[in-house]
Amino acid sequence: MQRTEHPAANSAVRLRELARSDLDAINRWRNDPDVVALLGGSFRHVCMTVDERWYESYLANRATNVRLAIERGDGTMVGAVYLVGIDWLNRSAEFAIWIGDPASQGKRIGEGATRLMLAHAFDDLNLERVHLTVLRHNERAIRLYRKVGFVEEGVLRRAAFKGGQYRDLLAMSMLRDEHAATRAAP
Repeated sequence: MQRTEHPAANSAVRLRELARSDLDAINRWRNDPDVVALLGGSFRHVCMTVDERWYESYLANRATNVRLAIERGDGTMVGAVYLVGIDWLNRSAEFAIWIGDPASQGKRIGEGATRLMLAHAFDDLNLERVHLTVLRHNERAIRLYRKVGFVEEGVLRRAAFKGGQYRDLLAMSMLRDEHAATRAAP
C-alpha cells in the first residue's frame, strides 16, 4: 500500500504495512495493561517470540489480512489498524484499531487512521462491508465509530471477559454506500 496521509489535529497521519522492526513497539504495547484495557481481548503477557510468530503468521496470510502501522507526521509509529478475516466472496472484513502510544491517544490520530483504512477498504480493496465489535463501555471509541459512519447492529451480551467481569460488545458496521455518503457530506 502506498503511504497515505490524513490531516488529524496538528499533524498528518500515515499508514504503512507493518514491518518486523515494529515488533518492539507492538510487544511493549501488548504488555501494557492500560493499553489493552479498552480492547476486546483479555490482557495476557506476550513474549517477543510469540509476537515474532504472530508476525510470521500475518506474512503467510496477507491474502486475507491487512495490518498497517499508524504513524504521526514525524514518522513515529503510534498504533496499528487492521482489516482481518477478509472474505473475498462476500466482500467483507473486520476492522480493528489501537493507539498504543498513550501520549498519542485523544489527538484525532485514530480518526485519521480509521478514515484512511476505510478508504482503502472500499476504494482499493472493493469491499462492500466493514464490521467491528467494541466494548460497550468504551464510549470514546463508539463516538469515533459513529462519527466516521459506522452503524450499530446489535449487542453481543457478556462476550468479553475484562477486568474480572464479563462485558458486552457492541457490533457495528459500515457499507460501501454509507462510506460514500460520509465523504459526500460537508
